[in-house]
Amino acid sequence: MNYAEALEWLYATQLHGIKLGLSNIERLLHVLGVDSQRPKFLHVAGTNGKGSVCAMIDAIARAQGLRSGLFTSPHLVRFEERIRVDGESMPAEKVADGLTRIREQVKDWEHHPTFFEIATALALEWFQQADTEVVVLETGLGGRLDSTNVVTPAVAVLTAIDLDHQAILGNTLEKVAAEKAGIIKPRIPTISLPQQPGAMEVIATRATQVNSQLTIVDAPWTQTPVNLAGSHQKLNAALAVAALYQAGLALDREAVAKGLAEVCWPGRFQQLGNIILDGAHNPSAMHRLVHTWQEVFGAEKPLVIFSALRDKDVPQMARILAPLAQKFLLVPTTNPRTHTVEELLQIAQKAGGQGESADSIEKALKEVEKTGAKTLVTGSLFLVGETLAILGGDTLPRETMQ
Repeated sequence: MNYAEALEWLYATQLHGIKLGLSNIERLLHVLGVDSQRPKFLHVAGTNGKGSVCAMIDAIARAQGLRSGLFTSPHLVRFEERIRVDGESMPAEKVADGLTRIREQVKDWEHHPTFFEIATALALEWFQQADTEVVVLETGLGGRLDSTNVVTPAVAVLTAIDLDHQAILGNTLEKVAAEKAGIIKPRIPTISLPQQPGAMEVIATRATQVNSQLTIVDAPWTQTPVNLAGSHQKLNAALAVAALYQAGLALDREAVAKGLAEVCWPGRFQQLGNIILDGAHNPSAMHRLVHTWQEVFGAEKPLVIFSALRDKDVPQMARILAPLAQKFLLVPTTNPRTHTVEELLQIAQKAGGQGESADSIEKALKEVEKTGAKTLVTGSLFLVGETLAILGGDTLPRETMQ
């Protein structure tokens, strides 16, 4: 298969849905000859901030001179963004080769691997072929039965845990935390941000049960600048640095400073002229976004281009955003699970916000371009990805679940 054909096949596997469990990924890695015990893995789970923490760990590792692999999800514009070695996305021809090989191996399987299982296997095979020394793995959903949980890490890392994906992970904080805490392994250190009481108890219990030393990082990083906006990112930075030390990696002060000063994580309070893009898609992330906006821009109110998926707590997100928004511009995304603009308009009005609808993100961007006003694009990583694709002149992304 060429690149386009390979991605078409991969996206078609979304019809298999989400199947939590490790048997398929273990079988897939076995037939591909991938060793899930090496290189040195840092495994990161959580509800919010895990992508930022992964990006910081990777940036510091590269500044230290280590050959570093990074696996994150979802992508914003192009699939290969998910799989990086030394900061470079997996080459398109290697994506095609890898997916062709996987398709051949699984064509007769009774239980076909899912999109995320295939993506995980593709990444781990590439990291092995590329002779990486350290790999940063972000979980997809949960952790306990997430396909990334097939590895044996040097450290388990837990970012802030809150309610999200309740239909899959459970409708209480304790149930969600139990899934995230599933990455904690016997006699392997665990490092975590402070958690809400229910989540903290679950994590501590799991760590005790498997004899994992648990360290809580509760002080923000203040020694050097962090190139990601928001005071919460300083706490994420402290977690990233501590995770590298817990993994047994020797770090120079200069490498830590350089990595944090240069770290880039697109779509998370990313400023492109007067447009600020942030993929916040649950209430806790939206609270952080509003706080960050006020830290950076004070009392200035933006136009808010907003869209969201049906399985999110959209009314609560709208209530959090409404006091900040000068006005909502409500748009659909290309994802089939998107709310209609009529539904979004009703939600925004109930939240106390003034709103108008646009048929597409392209039309909304043209409208705000005329005004020159500061504009915040948020509510969904799909929306952010589509916006980046338009601004960059790329084709619109097709994506799996957040």
